[in-house]
Amino acid sequence: MSKHPRKVIITCAITGAIHTPTMSDALPFKPEDIARQALDAAEAGAAILHLHARNPANGAVSIDPDHFMGFLPQIKNSTDAVLNLSTGGSLVNTVEERIAPAKRVSPEMTSLNMGSMNFSMHPLAAKYKEWKFDWEKPYLENSDSYIFRNTFRDIAMVARELGEGEGVKFEHECYDVGHLYNLKFFMDTGVFKAPVFIQFVLGILGGIGAELDNLVFMKRTADRLFGDAYRWSVLGAGASQMDMAIAGALMGGNVRVGLEDSLFIAKGKLATSNAEQVLKVRRMLEEQGLAVATPAEARDMLGLKGSAGTRF
Repeated sequence: MSKHPRKVIITCAITGAIHTPTMSDALPFKPEDIARQALDAAEAGAAILHLHARNPANGAVSIDPDHFMGFLPQIKNSTDAVLNLSTGGSLVNTVEERIAPAKRVSPEMTSLNMGSMNFSMHPLAAKYKEWKFDWEKPYLENSDSYIFRNTFRDIAMVARELGEGEGVKFEHECYDVGHLYNLKFFMDTGVFKAPVFIQFVLGILGGIGAELDNLVFMKRTADRLFGDAYRWSVLGAGASQMDMAIAGALMGGNVRVGLEDSLFIAKGKLATSNAEQVLKVRRMLEEQGLAVATPAEARDMLGLKGSAGTRF
């Protein structure tokens, strides 16, 4: 048995495309706030920063490359953390449009959703009576009609444009067990090569529920499909965030937290920042005898190209 504690990668998802400004004053949407919270999260122990952009005028979800450039250079110049750009930041745009920011800057990592699915936040619309911005309520209400498109052709295109073309490594987001089989197909046909990095996403309305049995099932299925050819992490949406994180870590995985996935730090208590969540999960990991991976260790574990290969 090794005398050294196992290293766990903490990913922090800073702002996302689900929550809206009314829900929490801590949710960053101005570029300077996204940058500050990202840097604080890295300082707290996040080796990977998962990044979405927002319209700085009203906090609306944005896939405009210029909005990403409002914070990417500052973050890169101030931390060694791995920058991981979303390619799923909009449920209503084409995949070609969604990958435009990553095409511009060639990051070390991007997310890549491994299947089309219903993806809805509409129950959240009933929880608030007053809104900071006019777009928020209809955005949430209309999500019951959204199909989050990620076809086999879409995935192959992203692999070609970003993987082959830019040397990007993917955070393969798997919202259900069928997404693991989709990834297996792409590995069998040589599109993705080991080690792949799988993010089990539990608790989204439209995906598999955030239950321990489901996490065990997803992990067991991935073990059977991929053997030692994968690394994995888990995120639990909403109230299940910390439960899924610590369960996943104890099962040998890595963890993801952040205000994209949950606005809370404890039951009924809003988090004050992304860094607060990182510090909490770090404390939980270290109390279990685990250690937090540095950005350099994360790059080595995942086989990343390094920040020198980016264009920002």
